[in-house]
Amino acid sequence: MTDRPSSQDDLFGAVHEEGGRHVEPSAPLAARMRPRSLDELVGQDAVIGPGSVLREAVEADQQPSLILWGPPGSGKTTLAMLLASRTKASFEHVSAVSAGVSDLRQIVARAGERRRLGRRTVLFIDEIHRFNKGQQDAVLPYVESGLVQLLGATTENPSFEVNAALLSRARVVRLEALDAEALRTVVRRALADPERGLAGRGVGIDAAAEARLVGLAGGDARVALDALELAVVAVSRRGGATVEVTDVEGALQSPALLYDKAGDQHYWLISAFIKSVRGSDPDAAIYWMARMLEAGEDPLFVARRLVVLAAEDIGLADPRALSVAVAAQQAAHFVGMPEGYLPLAEATLYLAMAPKSNSALRAYSAARQDVLDTLHEPVPLHLRNAVTGLGKAMGFGAGYRYAHDEAGGVAEQQHLPDRLAGRTYYEPGERGAEAAIAVRLAEIRRRLRGE
Repeated sequence: MTDRPSSQDDLFGAVHEEGGRHVEPSAPLAARMRPRSLDELVGQDAVIGPGSVLREAVEADQQPSLILWGPPGSGKTTLAMLLASRTKASFEHVSAVSAGVSDLRQIVARAGERRRLGRRTVLFIDEIHRFNKGQQDAVLPYVESGLVQLLGATTENPSFEVNAALLSRARVVRLEALDAEALRTVVRRALADPERGLAGRGVGIDAAAEARLVGLAGGDARVALDALELAVVAVSRRGGATVEVTDVEGALQSPALLYDKAGDQHYWLISAFIKSVRGSDPDAAIYWMARMLEAGEDPLFVARRLVVLAAEDIGLADPRALSVAVAAQQAAHFVGMPEGYLPLAEATLYLAMAPKSNSALRAYSAARQDVLDTLHEPVPLHLRNAVTGLGKAMGFGAGYRYAHDEAGGVAEQQHLPDRLAGRTYYEPGERGAEAAIAVRLAEIRRRLRGE
């Protein structure tokens, strides 16, 4: 791969100052230790590792427009800078937080000048999800025409935050949170680097502290490195030689859980919670609930999901489940946080352990479909209430059999419209209370059919 060409663009040069590059010694450790080559990038081998499709395209300087999607600290900006350092194209870097349409117009004008000189332009938009529709629309025609090659970075699902037209012209690259092994590599590299890292301070880290740091970092390299630097400085100032668990915990007194009440983490965690309860795994269910609540989720949001779960996934297999869920909702609302987690935890464990049945959901879905197919089926005459003389004269209520006067409380008569006579919607499961319900229902249906 040829070296990147020199550029007269101040912005391009500044980006490479930071991307490949000179960084001030006073910069945070995470900035100083930013990988200088694709080979130094850890944790994303599936995306950009040797032999990957994207790596081959990068090596050939033919990478397509890309949307880099991943959680904080996964390497989106780093990867963008590394791609910039390897391309023959000029590189423009804007942040969606501060840039506007006028900034984009200036970039497009410069890109037009470069094209006339036979040079390409890569436009890197950091936090592209913060661009509104108008700003994204302003970029679209130039990406579509090839005047600029788009490189976007986002922590939010591009399917929801990036215009479909713009998204269709770029390849989405999903970067994952760094796993424990990748974070350990990042931490050890920083401790061993005498130029950019912390080796000059003569401070190491014990195994327990390293494990604690990796565990608390939540897959975020930036969090891990910034906490490591804080801990090393503290140990060094008191004349110590080893970072211990208490030092790590002091540097990360309130580690931030990766969560956004309007973003992917919100939907992923509640999905994991629901599926754990449905899957009868109380340990996983209580874990995911704790993850949400400790990250600041509205406890009543969790309570509402419990009420839905009780009806949708347990239903008549344990009719008490709905009462437990509603009581938990009322108790959490009445008590508030922090104690409000207690009734929610009780309900979560109860629902997870309850026998499961989705018969209510299936019955309603089947009935709803028939409703949509038979919107105007008349109510049978014998089921209509005869409140006027005219109604009686027309046969309303004639032949109606009062269930309480019938043997077993079951009236042998048709209750559905003629077109749907004999249709069944409710099919009880074999678990919990529904096993007994199934026996009774079979007898009821025989009586209704007059057998």
